[in-house]
Amino acid sequence: MANSEKSARFLIESRLRDAARGSADACFDLGVVYSSGAEGVTIDLVEAHKWFNIAAMTGSTEAQACRADIAEDMTAREIIEAQKAARAWLRGLESRAA
Repeated sequence: MANSEKSARFLIESRLRDAARGSADACFDLGVVYSSGAEGVTIDLVEAHKWFNIAAMTGSTEAQACRADIAEDMTAREIIEAQKAARAWLRGLESRAA
């Protein structure tokens, strides 16, 4: 169990670093991990929607489709929470770049 947790943590941390550098692929990968529970990560549709939303902003049609797909299983409140989280992430990137 500890190895799967280490593996999941490493995956998330590495993809977060890449996402912070502007990688749309990393954002998409994070969406996949959180929406599917890959690598032992707990499924979190709010977090998945956030990452798909950020990837979709770069024009990823695959991320747009995934975001729409998981939104069907979310409440309006969860979607709003995910959108706020995506905006907060992007604002954080802007402030680090300045």
